[in-house]
Amino acid sequence: MNHATLSVSHVTEYRYSTRVELAHHVAHLTPRGSDHQIVDRCDLRIDPVPSELRSGTDSFGNVRSYFSIYAPHELLRVEADSRVRVLDRFPRLDAAASPDWETVRDSLHYRAKMPYVPASEFVFPSPFVPRHRELAEYARASFPAGRPLMQAAIELMHRVHADFRYRPASTEISTPLLEAFRARTGVCQDFTHVLIGCLRSVGLSARYVSGYLVSAGAPGRPRPIGADASHAWASVFCPRLGWVDLDATNDAIPRQRHVTVAIGRDYSDVAPLRGVIRGGGEHELAVAVRVGLSPAPTQHQDSGHPCV
Repeated sequence: MNHATLSVSHVTEYRYSTRVELAHHVAHLTPRGSDHQIVDRCDLRIDPVPSELRSGTDSFGNVRSYFSIYAPHELLRVEADSRVRVLDRFPRLDAAASPDWETVRDSLHYRAKMPYVPASEFVFPSPFVPRHRELAEYARASFPAGRPLMQAAIELMHRVHADFRYRPASTEISTPLLEAFRARTGVCQDFTHVLIGCLRSVGLSARYVSGYLVSAGAPGRPRPIGADASHAWASVFCPRLGWVDLDATNDAIPRQRHVTVAIGRDYSDVAPLRGVIRGGGEHELAVAVRVGLSPAPTQHQDSGHPCV
């Protein structure tokens, strides 16, 4: 099966106004392995060198790295370099052949003595994504009775893309979803949270996907929105098909130019880097991401820590 080999460089730097005495951090920087995404390598370089470093798998199946720095420092640099092979999961997606959305919605309800549907945990509100009447009302224009789920979800993605304006730095991750929804403005996290909130508010399962985009546009197409930074998109559960990704920021179904890093209920589950520090004062943050098509993988040697 044809695949695209992609190389990813993600560099994060924190510059502190005063010395950090002690730091504990958790990172989601390792691309997620699956049947349609093979991780050939992932190297993690951290400066200062951590006093402790370990990796594990969280409850969603993501690779999560923990590190602690006991040495005083005024600069933290974290660099993750990866190479992945990405396959197109749905080269011939037939949205009209998916089950009607009400049947799927009803199957996600709890029923005594009936089999548990794992996807149902993504129906509920989460820290950054409420279920709300306004979101349901907006979504229902795409969800008339009896409509196939994927036809409805794809149209909803089209509408979010058309109705909302992408504007860098217009919101922060702490901006409430409903505030971004009413302003019809935001960044990729807002587009994704809105799409997830609309799907959940009509009773469907939707989850948050963090990752990256190939920096250059496909031949004959404009450069994608959200390249050269961490990106995000939604995923909706559909029986027979499984989880189907929807990138409302770019009005696209992710295929071979998206790299999946982690999945969760919303951004709070999959932040690329977060931590607790003692000291530091004010800080400046700089992030640089580059994703490109790569030659076929060869044997790799590196002095960095493997991400897994």
